[in-house]
Amino acid sequence: MPDIALRFHKDMLVVSSPIAAALARQGVDIDRDLELMTILEPDSLQEAMRLESMAGAQCLVTNTAGITPARMAQVGMEDRARDVAHASIEVLRELKPQHILVEIGPCGLPLDASSKASLNENRAQYARAARLFEDEQFDAFFLNGFATTSDLLCALMGVRQVSDMPILASVDAFADGTLASGRATIEDACAIMGEYGASVAGFATAGGIEEACALAERIEAACNLPILVQLSVAEHKPKQGGPTDTNPYYCPDAVVDAAVRLRASGAQFLRATGAATPAYTGALAATTAGLDAACRREASVAEGSPEGSSGEKIDFAPEGARPGASDAAPGNANVSSGDEGRSAGNSQAAFSVDEQMSALADALREKVAAAFSEGGEA
Repeated sequence: MPDIALRFHKDMLVVSSPIAAALARQGVDIDRDLELMTILEPDSLQEAMRLESMAGAQCLVTNTAGITPARMAQVGMEDRARDVAHASIEVLRELKPQHILVEIGPCGLPLDASSKASLNENRAQYARAARLFEDEQFDAFFLNGFATTSDLLCALMGVRQVSDMPILASVDAFADGTLASGRATIEDACAIMGEYGASVAGFATAGGIEEACALAERIEAACNLPILVQLSVAEHKPKQGGPTDTNPYYCPDAVVDAAVRLRASGAQFLRATGAATPAYTGALAATTAGLDAACRREASVAEGSPEGSSGEKIDFAPEGARPGASDAAPGNANVSSGDEGRSAGNSQAAFSVDEQMSALADALREKVAAAFSEGGEA
């Protein structure tokens, strides 16, 4: 299995959509039976993930968002946690994906950021969850769904306490960059991610394309990590006719333009979440197939910044201490003529890719329709 870290800042990568919505449509009680299904009905999970793999996702995500001890206890499966962890990996390994991401979601315990005991208790939850996978083969942890910086901090510290595997970390954010808890910003989350060992900085949003691109640009301005963007699909509703504020990604075609523009805004990892179907994954995959990540800092890289063309990772540094940080900021008027040329080149390249998207999307729809004609809704 390829080392995902070697692809950071390089290839565009698509992450599989959650399968919970698909299973719920089949009558599965997601809150009660999801972990149990991993052990007792792995074939059902594998078939759902097979569609994501067929659609083109390079990164498949385990069905383990609730793997922390506290959440396993809620469904009466605290004694089967290691079995769930092992089964979740095996389900994906048989599909031979390029990469496997182990998802760990918030533990759900009350957290008092001013209490050392509370912080330690929460941190231990994530450390124990990560240890369940110590003998498994996978590429990275995926800390997903965090709404507070305190919980994110505990998760990163807990996983880093027991593992040096890459970590993709993602927070839920409103369109204005405020975290879902309302108590911090996406820049605050980036600072935590950079300081406490995240390998990729990400966010999930229900905002439209403009808002998602703006958030991606804010993350790139705040840290040097690869960027993950998750677009939340409120409802798969092809007959809607056009994007709305409450449901901007109403059909798979709606994420085609989003993928092009998010790449231009610095995103490397893309994922459709919420009510997304495999066709959304396929649209993202077809749009970005064969493309490199379009880092907005290419100008500073070409002029000898710490991250060279080889794609080596840059050590995290505070914004004010990073060489060339102000020059890289969007909208900076004091750029050299060389920078302007590169910016124009990047814009032309993005436009050229945009012109090809309709053809790519048409080809994808034919592929997905053929692949899913016997397997249900795409």
